[in-house]
This record gives sequence, structure tokens and C-alpha cells, in this order.
Amino acid sequence: MSRGRVLGRPDDLPDWFEPLLTRVAGSRTEDFTPLRKPEGSNGRSSAVLVLLAEGADGADLLVLQRAATMRNHAGQPAFPGGATDPDDADAADTALREASEEVGLDRSSAEVLALLPDLWIPVSGFVVTPVLAWWRRPHHVHALQEEEVAHVARLPISELADPANRIRVRHPSGWVGPAFQVRGLLVWGFTAGVISSLLDMAGWQRPWEPGRLVELPDASAPVPAARGGAPDEVVP
Repeated sequence: MSRGRVLGRPDDLPDWFEPLLTRVAGSRTEDFTPLRKPEGSNGRSSAVLVLLAEGADGADLLVLQRAATMRNHAGQPAFPGGATDPDDADAADTALREASEEVGLDRSSAEVLALLPDLWIPVSGFVVTPVLAWWRRPHHVHALQEEEVAHVARLPISELADPANRIRVRHPSGWVGPAFQVRGLLVWGFTAGVISSLLDMAGWQRPWEPGRLVELPDASAPVPAARGGAPDEVVP
């Protein structure tokens, strides 16, 4: 069983960050998903960067939107991230490298604070480590790999937590999960599940009635990720 692990607590960490950092320490895979990696299966190692910063509208979260032309995850918002390269030192190195390659993140501007529990993505066979980081010195970022990334956004936590922006989506397979409609983006699947869990852990959630259900079109249904593909698959 994988558990979350805190790597550092800077003295100048914003007050709003601390409740989340305390809760993720020792958090378990089942705090994020009921899915368990099958016995005897190693899965393909990957990592995503969960990057929080102090923005004009309070705390915010960096996401990107996959290009509409991609075979996998077309148009889907996701955390920066991808499969581990042989030269990567660890999960944090993978997440920071991918963010640098995808959106031009200056690695020195972000401070990794914790590793969340490993999460199994059965559709693609990925084992994903979400890497929680503080964007100490935010700077301009944009899509560097236009064939893969269409748009980059910083989503305010206050808007993600707003009940008016929280919905559920139903995948053509019948899977139903949490989602967010924020600043023109529909965030769903793996990414929305992680965000929803972190909102609860940090105490940022606001009461909402999960009654509104949106049907995902067939075009949103991902296919198994190809080699080098992103790990942000729908969680059945």
C-alpha cells in the first residue's frame, strides 16, 4: 500500500498551504481511489505535477489542456506530467521535467513538498505519482509542445471549490465521476478525482449537491495510451 510522504516544510510557506501538507502526510491510495494495482503487475511508472501558487485571486492550480488533435486525451485538461524516462532521478524529477518540456516551467521556481500515494490507472497500465509542489516564483508559462498542449491555465482554488462549478460526468462506458467547469474548461477523469480529494483534505471544499450530471460525448472516450503518452486516463 502506497502512502503520501512530505519532503519539506519551508518556513515561508503560505498559511493556506499548510492544512493540505499536513493531511497528505501519510495519506493512502484509497483516500484518492478505490482501485488497487493487481498483484504481480508492476505498471508503467509516471508522475504528474500538482503545482499550487499564490495568484491574483488567491491560491491557484496549474493545468494544461491537451491538443484536440491528440490520439489520447484530445482536448482534456490535465496536470503536466507523463511517463518516467530512464534518466529521471525520481518521481519529482519526472514531473518537473515534463512541466518544463510541456509549458516552459522554470524548475527552480517550484519547490517540491510532498509525494502523494501512487495511483493505478487500469486503462493505460500507468502507476502515477502525483507530486505536490509550491510555485514559489510564478512566471509566464505557455504551450511549448503545440502538437500535445493547446492551452495552459491557472485555476483559482476558490472557483474549483465553488458549488456552481462542480458537476458529475458520465463516460460512455457508464463510469460516473466528479468534474469541474471552470474558465471554459471541463476538468474530469483522473485530474478531477485528484483535485476533488485535495479540496477535501485541505478543508477548501464547500457543500454542494452532486445532482447535475453531464454526458461526455464519445469523442471524449480515451483509448489505451501509446508509448510516451500521458497517464491521465479515465478511471473506471
